[in-house]
Amino acid sequence: MALTDEKIAELEQTAEKIRETIIGMLVAAGSGHTAGPLGMADIFTAFYFHILKHDPKNPDWEERDRLVLSNGHIVPVRYAAMAHAGYFPIEECATLRKFGSRLQGHPERIRLPGLETTSGPLGEGLSQATGMAYAFRMDGRRERVYCLVSDGEQEAGNTWEAALFAGKHKLSNLTAVMDRNNIQIDGMTEDVMPLEPIADKYRAFNWHVIEVNGHDIPACIAAVEEAQAIYEKPTMIIAHTIPGKGVPEIEFDYRWHGKPPTAEEGKRFLKELRTLQGKVPNEYA
Repeated sequence: MALTDEKIAELEQTAEKIRETIIGMLVAAGSGHTAGPLGMADIFTAFYFHILKHDPKNPDWEERDRLVLSNGHIVPVRYAAMAHAGYFPIEECATLRKFGSRLQGHPERIRLPGLETTSGPLGEGLSQATGMAYAFRMDGRRERVYCLVSDGEQEAGNTWEAALFAGKHKLSNLTAVMDRNNIQIDGMTEDVMPLEPIADKYRAFNWHVIEVNGHDIPACIAAVEEAQAIYEKPTMIIAHTIPGKGVPEIEFDYRWHGKPPTAEEGKRFLKELRTLQGKVPNEYA
């Protein structure tokens, strides 16, 4: 599908609807993570509404691309994107973290069709995605595997075992996207455990590396298209994002990593989104 100006505008509008839904979900739940989901709304929009080969009405379609979410705590953005894409009714988003809900605080594969893995412990997702990509390579299949990872979990050793394996086996059907938002639960990543030069580290592990503005949807799509053209290396897309994107009062504040807005804060955040975008919030206004 061509990425026309009209399509770009549509994707940007969808990303804002997803942000509004995220805020409503978190207010209804009274718990959960705010900064990461808001920061990743543009990237999830790019995947679910342009990049992925998938079918919301047939989530187990054998020929679908696989999207693995390693940092499962930002799953509200995935739920919101899936709902807007048609996997389940948007109204179900209000059940986030409720007892018996399909929308648990960390994704559970057997609860909700369309989730590829259960995730929570950081550092596991890249290994899982690497295994999928290797299996597809062994079977001669053409499906692609995408893995979304956080920058904080680059501190986990399991991540680098996967990076070594994927580089050794030249898994060009594997593309990872790192949410480089520079925060984690205890502070800024470069204070807790410095990661830089993170791009050079992946290059040293035989990965193709692309750095991109994670809020520029066309640039994110172009980065994935570049990754698809790389023949003998996996690709790491380092997406520089703003945690809490769209709500200026919480942007770059690591304290919002794992904190939900109150009902009053939620109304204020939606108003800030509306003011910045010139749009009326959706069902949670």
